[in-house]
Amino acid sequence: MEIFTNKWAATVASIWIQCSGTTYTFSLYSSVIKSTQGYNQSTLDTVAAFLDIGGDIGVLSGLLYSAVASKHSPPSGTQLGRPWIVHLAGAVQSFVGYFFTWAAVAGVIPRPPVPAMCLFIFLAAHAQTFFNTANVVCGIQNFPYHGGTIVGIMKGFNGLSGAILVQAFDVVCEGNPTTYLLMLALLTSFVSLSLMYFVRIYETSTKSYDKNNLNAFSAIALIIVAYRMISIILENFFIFPSWAQTSSFILVLLLLVSPLGIAIKAQRDDSQRVDSSGTEDHLGYEKVPSSDDKPLKQTVGDRDMNLLQAIGTLDFWLLFIAMVCGMGTGAATINNMSQLGQSLGYKTKEINSLVALLSIWNFLGRLGAGYVSDLLLHERRVGRPLLMAITLAIMGFGHIIIASGFSGNLYFGSFLVGICFGSQWSLLPIITSEIFGIGHVATIFNTITTASPVGSYIFSVKVIGYIYDKEAFGEEDNSCFGTHCFMLSFLIMAFVAFFGCLVALIVFFRTKRFYQLVVLGRLEHSIR
Repeated sequence: MEIFTNKWAATVASIWIQCSGTTYTFSLYSSVIKSTQGYNQSTLDTVAAFLDIGGDIGVLSGLLYSAVASKHSPPSGTQLGRPWIVHLAGAVQSFVGYFFTWAAVAGVIPRPPVPAMCLFIFLAAHAQTFFNTANVVCGIQNFPYHGGTIVGIMKGFNGLSGAILVQAFDVVCEGNPTTYLLMLALLTSFVSLSLMYFVRIYETSTKSYDKNNLNAFSAIALIIVAYRMISIILENFFIFPSWAQTSSFILVLLLLVSPLGIAIKAQRDDSQRVDSSGTEDHLGYEKVPSSDDKPLKQTVGDRDMNLLQAIGTLDFWLLFIAMVCGMGTGAATINNMSQLGQSLGYKTKEINSLVALLSIWNFLGRLGAGYVSDLLLHERRVGRPLLMAITLAIMGFGHIIIASGFSGNLYFGSFLVGICFGSQWSLLPIITSEIFGIGHVATIFNTITTASPVGSYIFSVKVIGYIYDKEAFGEEDNSCFGTHCFMLSFLIMAFVAFFGCLVALIVFFRTKRFYQLVVLGRLEHSIR
């Protein structure tokens, strides 16, 4: 059935899988892990660091994607490659990781040693790299002329998943973190297994008409975000009955179904356009490209770099350092949001709201950075690394605001950090594909993202955890209360973010001429 075998159906399936992402809701169940396992803050931050390591080290998913799902693989039926294998590997890891975490917290199995708990969390988070790799890289290959926009959509819905799952935590799990862990084990694996076969790579020639339909996907995401943000704010002032909370959750689920209507309309438009033009365009089948149809090379030296070649370049390591500064400090902030709120006297409801809002800010950064970077590149001929530098500078100011400890600081500070953190996740894949080529982008950008767990471990364990435990020494339950608990940690991370801004600026100036050539080439190609 053609309606299910086209790039639009693949996009919808990818969006739904991205929405089941669970990496950014650690704060919802971190407290129950800490209490049931008898951890101090440093030990909990060590577990959280393995969450980041698993969620950000996607080298294996990149290698697997290149092996079985590459655009250059021989076609099988109507699809190119086998991305479903990557999703299958992710589904298995997600179930195993979250199921054993639930079993440990619920007392179904004896209390595991800390390394075992780290392994469970690692597997649960590592699954997300397989989903992200398959969905993001398929999106780039299906929409090569709108790379920033499609990456923003994929990464954006993944960031939005936290706000959706917080609502599921309240409605489905009734605020019980143990039940929530079991739900994660079942939900993520079920969604990915059900939809993985629809995520495919397609060769089409309708690229010039894709932008409006892609914007429609973005509009749906923005509607969901606006609705969730309003409902979160209202829930902090009013107590809603259970039927109202359930109805609100059902409405969000219905909004998540709406991208399917956009996909059906887009496919019909493509078919009508092909019929009216008399041009044969078999969606889903590989066609022999002509000189005009061949996608524009976006690599230095007109060739794709493999991982070893990319590692040998200065740009690779500059991007890695910038991501240590940006992704690392951002992940450390997210993982410690619950303890941040407690130290500053925020109520449990407010902390849960902050987790949901942080997911929304994360989403806006992912979606907005992809769209804005496309706009700057096509309209202003400005390379994407400049936007990366700007967001890193803003993130530094966000850390300073959190360190200040004034009333309501976490709302404003998490807004800046969340948006800028999300931006890095949208900008990195498309910048990688442009500088190093599309052929091995899955492996290269997943290797660079190992910077996130490296930074997260350094800043969560060696900075935040160490300073917090030092301040909490001798206090009841080893808990710290007051602005001094995290002030020094976030001032250090602010300095690091500003340093990352300088590194990203170096990448921008090094690639400035290259980006100008890419833009000119694209414009010339579009005219032809």
